[in-house]
Amino acid sequence: MSRSKEIVSELLSGAGIKLNGNSPYDIRVYNEKLYDRALSMKNLGLGEAYMQGWWDCQSLDEFFSRLLCAGLVDKVRGSWKLFLPVIKAVILNLQSLGRSRVIAHRHYNLDNDLFFSFLDPYNQYSCAYFKGTDNLEQAQINKMDLIIAKLDLTPSDHVLDIGFGWGGFAKYMAEKVGCDITGVNISDEQIHFARKDLKGLPIKIVNCDFREITGQFDKIVSVGMFEHVGYKNYRKFMEVVNKSLKKDGIFLLHTIGSNCSHINSDGWINKYIFPNGMLPSIAQIARSVEGLFVIEDIHNLGAHYDKTLMAWNSNFQNAWFELSRRYDQEFKRMWEYYLLSCAGAFRARYNQLWQIVFSRPGCRPQPDRRM
Repeated sequence: MSRSKEIVSELLSGAGIKLNGNSPYDIRVYNEKLYDRALSMKNLGLGEAYMQGWWDCQSLDEFFSRLLCAGLVDKVRGSWKLFLPVIKAVILNLQSLGRSRVIAHRHYNLDNDLFFSFLDPYNQYSCAYFKGTDNLEQAQINKMDLIIAKLDLTPSDHVLDIGFGWGGFAKYMAEKVGCDITGVNISDEQIHFARKDLKGLPIKIVNCDFREITGQFDKIVSVGMFEHVGYKNYRKFMEVVNKSLKKDGIFLLHTIGSNCSHINSDGWINKYIFPNGMLPSIAQIARSVEGLFVIEDIHNLGAHYDKTLMAWNSNFQNAWFELSRRYDQEFKRMWEYYLLSCAGAFRARYNQLWQIVFSRPGCRPQPDRRM
């Protein structure tokens, strides 16, 4: 047995995982080069090796949950090359206005049919709320109803939706509440779809970066977008929201979060899924709103993201026959690695999902509107 294989085997045993074992979370290795690659490049090497078929696992989600619960990520040092993105994040503003559309071009502008194959009818590409249901569609409606209640939306409100996606939440707000919505997005594909799908509804769509927002609004919501803002821009984002929110307004932020403050993201996720993304910590969010907002409520829905991602993966696998006409096997393995490794991260409580409600200092207290 090579030294690297011996090290990997010993590390995995600490998480109850065996090489070529019989449990669904054990891994089967087809290329012995995996061990050196995983030790030197951590998740970047592990993920690329999975995409290339070097190893398999029947239950990737549980493999990652066990891996993270055992703290193995922190026990592997990795190559010096892994520090280069950190250095870039310190020196450069990777989410500057000039770089902000990279994520749209490389992720959100992918074929809409890919996303629609695994999302719910409202195309909610964010955590659902599985309270009282195991059904993804109902869970996403629960999530939207929860946000509507927390914002105390009324028909007279003009709502700013920062991020917007394909406009499913805006559509739901318009249909259920009857309010006006302005949606801000930088993805051409999403905007093109939304302008057709939302025709006739009181929804205005603006193709601009959050730094270019103008006007004032009664309520502001941002779902699944703050992960692309970057730590150097958190304060600017909150200043824009502060400038755009009317005196007695409410702002709700729905974002994936990290237990610790970081300045960059996982190497594999950054390279293959969300370039220049990063997860904020509660400390970073709190610092960004000092003197601007009162934090009324923090609601952790992290356990619901595990179920959301598992439902997405199930739908993706069921749709693969049709998708395989446009995507190859390496893409399939990349996408399932993305969905299932993230599910494992939420199951291990390594990642969180927060809904945070903000109001202005001096305004009336907000009632607890959780459902």
